[in-house]
Amino acid sequence: MLAKHSSNYIHAPYWQAAIAPKKPEASLNRRDLPDRADTVIVGGGYTGISAAITLARAGQKVVVFEADAFGNGASSRNGGMLGPSFSKLGENGLERQYGREQVHATIRESLSAFNWLVNFIRDEQIDCDLQICGRFRGASHPGHYAGLIEQANEIAKIVDFPAIEISRVQQGEEVGSNAYYGGVVYPTDGAVHPAKLFQGLCEIAKRDGALLFDHSPVCQVTKNNSQFIVSVDDKKITADHVIIATNGYTGGPFGKFKRRLIPIRSAMIATEELPESVIRSVSPKLRCHGSTERLSVYYRPSPDGKRILFGGRSLGYGDCPQIYHKYLQNFMTRLFPQLSNAKLDYVWSGKIAYTFDHVPHIGVMDGMHYAMGYCGSGVGRANYFGRKIAQKVLNQAEGHTIFEEFPFKTRPFYTGHPWFLPAIMKWHSLADRLGF
Repeated sequence: MLAKHSSNYIHAPYWQAAIAPKKPEASLNRRDLPDRADTVIVGGGYTGISAAITLARAGQKVVVFEADAFGNGASSRNGGMLGPSFSKLGENGLERQYGREQVHATIRESLSAFNWLVNFIRDEQIDCDLQICGRFRGASHPGHYAGLIEQANEIAKIVDFPAIEISRVQQGEEVGSNAYYGGVVYPTDGAVHPAKLFQGLCEIAKRDGALLFDHSPVCQVTKNNSQFIVSVDDKKITADHVIIATNGYTGGPFGKFKRRLIPIRSAMIATEELPESVIRSVSPKLRCHGSTERLSVYYRPSPDGKRILFGGRSLGYGDCPQIYHKYLQNFMTRLFPQLSNAKLDYVWSGKIAYTFDHVPHIGVMDGMHYAMGYCGSGVGRANYFGRKIAQKVLNQAEGHTIFEEFPFKTRPFYTGHPWFLPAIMKWHSLADRLGF
């Protein structure tokens, strides 16, 4: 059943409405920019702000430059789903390249990253609607079910990460759709309000002494002996260290990093407020949800339990809500005919970044530290990687991570513009239809 489309939606993230009365305060005026800092961070999303907190608490003078408004990038546009993201690691490809032990190490650290962020939110008392609600991942084709169970069993041999097998007969207890062929529940996965989380992080960073400058795109970074000179328009600042934390929005003078990232636009829709009976007809236990399609979608109830939030690919490079809202709404109503009359209140998109090996990367290039390439799982990964890259700047042993051991590769002639994506998307769409 196709949805009844309406253009009477707000073209902005649903998340912004909840924090509109108290958005992150405007950052410092550029005339307040100091001549020198210990560390300059380029990019004011989860990664950059998390790094700023760790560095400021260690006594460093930290400056963060954000090219746009703080909170206007992926950190406040994502689905707010939180977990170890084992399925995003591309284990088979990694094992062929680097061996089984390396893969097992990434799985162990991914769980540690998830646990660290949950504990950090609780310890810092960040009001971000943290819920350990669990996640149901449905088998989109009959042949996918056995693979889901096998993956869960293999992970259980490596880490303590519970998974519950859900047969097709049982799945009505978890999801109100007949489109799946069973699945797995990960009961310890969680969810947050991503904009509230980002807002809380910004408040901590500023309270601890980090200097935040928005609408300040960095136009040049040059090395001068053992120091860097960072240019923002006609202003310059000298720093001992530079961290690049731009992920899907990498550009400008950072072409070497951009060549190693595949920017992809992801989109989301939010329904109008719905009766609790309708919400629970979609998600009986108010969990997060995903599936096994190559062009996968993800969905969850809003933190207040009044809306369904539904996300997936936007089908193009630009922010074209008139296109992707129809695609997502049709996908949603194919899964859940009971939502066919639900109007949309919010429609939005943002950019994420994949890497060629499907793992995030952290390290040093041209003397600059970097952390990026979260492959669609940036809530947990970006915050954790921000802390790790800061610890590396501080030369702390805790900064070591298995992910620094993977080479950050590009491809010949690739410049950061993924001209090949339309063909890949068509292939994935065909594979989904055929059940590959």
